[in-house]
Amino acid sequence: MPRPISDVHAFEAHATDADLGDLRARLAAARLPEAETVHRAAPGPRRWEQGVPLAALVDVVNYWRTGYDWRSFEERLNRIGQYRTRIDDLRIHFLHRRSARADATPVILTHGWPGSIAEFVDVVDELADPKDAGAPAFHVVVPSLPGFGYSDKPATTGWGTEKIAAAWVELMGRLGYSEFAAHGGDWGGNITTVLGGRFPAHVLGIHTTFAEAPPGLTTDGLTAVEREWAEETRDFWCGSPTRLRAAYAKQQATRPQTIGYSLVDSPVGLLAWILDKFAEWTDTEDSPFETISRDRILDDVTLYWLTRTGASAARIYYESHNSLDPELRVDVPSAITMYPRDIDKCPRPWAQERYRQIVRWRSPETGGHFPSLEVPEYFVQDLREGLAAVLAADR
Repeated sequence: MPRPISDVHAFEAHATDADLGDLRARLAAARLPEAETVHRAAPGPRRWEQGVPLAALVDVVNYWRTGYDWRSFEERLNRIGQYRTRIDDLRIHFLHRRSARADATPVILTHGWPGSIAEFVDVVDELADPKDAGAPAFHVVVPSLPGFGYSDKPATTGWGTEKIAAAWVELMGRLGYSEFAAHGGDWGGNITTVLGGRFPAHVLGIHTTFAEAPPGLTTDGLTAVEREWAEETRDFWCGSPTRLRAAYAKQQATRPQTIGYSLVDSPVGLLAWILDKFAEWTDTEDSPFETISRDRILDDVTLYWLTRTGASAARIYYESHNSLDPELRVDVPSAITMYPRDIDKCPRPWAQERYRQIVRWRSPETGGHFPSLEVPEYFVQDLREGLAAVLAADR
């Protein structure tokens, strides 16, 4: 059993009625622009060429104001178990669900942007206490990144992915987990890579949907599919103006404070900024709501809104954009899954240059950037099997 730690404190989420009323009032008083000038009639990806279509936004805003139930999400967070602990100068918030199984393995799940702990709420129970007695079980820890959700907002620079990874080791140690597995995607995948590379004495192995190769590799020897992945990823980050999709990252990496005023002051602005990414990065033809419910996306957006973290969350790009050490190598066992509609897909030969003990590699037929929300059953099974392979290799 983990030893009790005095500076880990129970936490409960509870927004004030005044804050929820203010949100509804702002939504009712929102000033919206005219409709986009392209492809308004037919559903499809081109309908989103200029950003979130007006009709789609109005529909979600109306539901957010009149139908969405934040209290239900609060209750789910509180039921899982929430805590905070101070690491360095910040109180770090996290979910912690211990398994009833004696053979459970500790695992830390790290979200990214524009995600949050909301990405994992639906999978925590099944990971901790699986219905199948033969499936592996985990003591699940889901922290909120600094500046996200109920974690404190950094008041100074320095909270990049390297420091966050070190904080996660400290956090897990305080819970009694001196050794643990790690999973993450997006920024969480970057942090998971740092965990595996910098802290092999503590990290049993990693599972990630993010793999960043060292710079300077060529496409020689890649398959046709792997070349396509490389081209798509390059176009995402460095393509022509009509194909470039990383402007949000450049904005948040260079001027997070400027965009932050809109994200903290306008719920509609915050919703549009985040919904745009859910639409573009999911494995859908038109709307993210083809695979993810409005409630799940609004759980995420409302968490940003009520905690006023639009600006502070954006600053992780300022702190860490393009900062993964090119010399970092991950020698702990690694399981990697590349979903077909993710934004950053790394060919396996490239990944092997950094992750030097890949024990499991998967390329499923469906899924995008938010697999725990898009394909939750597959995600849980893949995570279990990947971590099982990692743990078997570590013995």
